[in-house]
Amino acid sequence: MSDPLPYVLVLFYSRSGATRAMAEQFVAGIESQSGISARLRTVPPVSRTCEAVDPEIPEEGAIYATLDDLRHCTGLALGSPTRFGNMAAPMKHFIDSTSELWMNGALIDKPATAFTSTSSPHGGQESTLLSMLLPLLHQGMVYAGIPYSETELFDTVGGGTPYGASHLAGTASDRPLDDIERKLCQAQGRRLARLALALDAMRRQR
Repeated sequence: MSDPLPYVLVLFYSRSGATRAMAEQFVAGIESQSGISARLRTVPPVSRTCEAVDPEIPEEGAIYATLDDLRHCTGLALGSPTRFGNMAAPMKHFIDSTSELWMNGALIDKPATAFTSTSSPHGGQESTLLSMLLPLLHQGMVYAGIPYSETELFDTVGGGTPYGASHLAGTASDRPLDDIERKLCQAQGRRLARLALALDAMRRQR
């Protein structure tokens, strides 16, 4: 029986759908590369009261991530909307639960990247991406942004940064991804998939 394909975990949180739409473009970019697949997962919202709980399986959309999804991934794409220049609390809550993986070095030398969406043009896209980078470095992951060889970075009037893909959703959070934003998400996904395969081969040779 052949081994299952290695996978990149595309882990996101989304309230209005913009970050989810970006995650789906990442999946398309990852799966355009042979020899690797994408696993789309989300995180539950943080309850305002400690008694409230969500069902283990969401009623629709991507299912909730587990630590094993993260433990066994070959690469990670982490997506969150901006909250005051930082990642959203539900994503931070999940990341804070990964100490076990840090203690075991489970994510060392795996490539990772981040993506985000904001309502306003200067709503903290880059600071959010940088905040998402910090725990990935603590986990020993290898961060991969978007190089300027992706020429759409020079042309974007919405989202797109060298730190990772971004999206300008508009004040009503109803602006769809434009063509450049889609291309940058897919390019970042393709790059992550290539790096995941290369670094996975390196780890296997140890």
